[in-house]
Amino acid sequence: MKQARKAMTMHIADGILPLEVCAGGYGAAAALTGLALHRIGQTEHTRERIPRASLLSAAFFVASWVHLPLPPASVHLVLNGLLGAVLGFYAVPAIVVALFFQAVMFGHGGLTTLGVNAVIMGGPALLAHLLFRLGLAVGRGSRAWVGAAGFVAGLSGVGLAVLLFAVVLVTTIPASIDPVKEQAAIMTLVLAHIPLMVLEGIVTAMVVLFLWRVRPELLTGEPGRWGTPVPGATIHGGQPAAGDE
Repeated sequence: MKQARKAMTMHIADGILPLEVCAGGYGAAAALTGLALHRIGQTEHTRERIPRASLLSAAFFVASWVHLPLPPASVHLVLNGLLGAVLGFYAVPAIVVALFFQAVMFGHGGLTTLGVNAVIMGGPALLAHLLFRLGLAVGRGSRAWVGAAGFVAGLSGVGLAVLLFAVVLVTTIPASIDPVKEQAAIMTLVLAHIPLMVLEGIVTAMVVLFLWRVRPELLTGEPGRWGTPVPGATIHGGQPAAGDE
């Protein structure tokens, strides 16, 4: 159970993974970050979005200290699905920066495993982004669809991260450790995160519904897209759009 104990908070620590896996993690993280930066470079108003990314990066950083006791494990908030829904491709560099400072300042995770942890958290954040945007496109401005898309984004972000976390640990169990006991411990950690998946889905839904009401362009990138209220326009049967009152 050595691996599971050293990775209780979904941050894989130094000394758990073989060096070749750590190197592969850095390669995958570099490719993922490069893709995100490339897509960011193609967007408009990049400088205006950096403060939002910094704020949510700080939220991701602090969330690791909000622990929820779910015997026999203790889990913490992740918020990668929320970052994916709100930030899009900005979520990847925001998560990488937060993971680096978590490892350096508090010993959450490690520097050798930073690449692996970045892929575990950043990859699902992009999936959450795509699912959220799909929900917005299908719902065309419906608050119910916005909330549902936010819930799915928050849940899937944590869910896929837990799955990747478990796969990495299960496939790298050293020969000196009893694989049956180790797999049982890892499965216990996975099951303990199921309530967290639901909680993060609810939190993400609440945040995106609030933003949809007060600053919907933060979610879509531009007024009028996917049913976003446009100043001076009317929606849903002639009711005034946000900001017209």
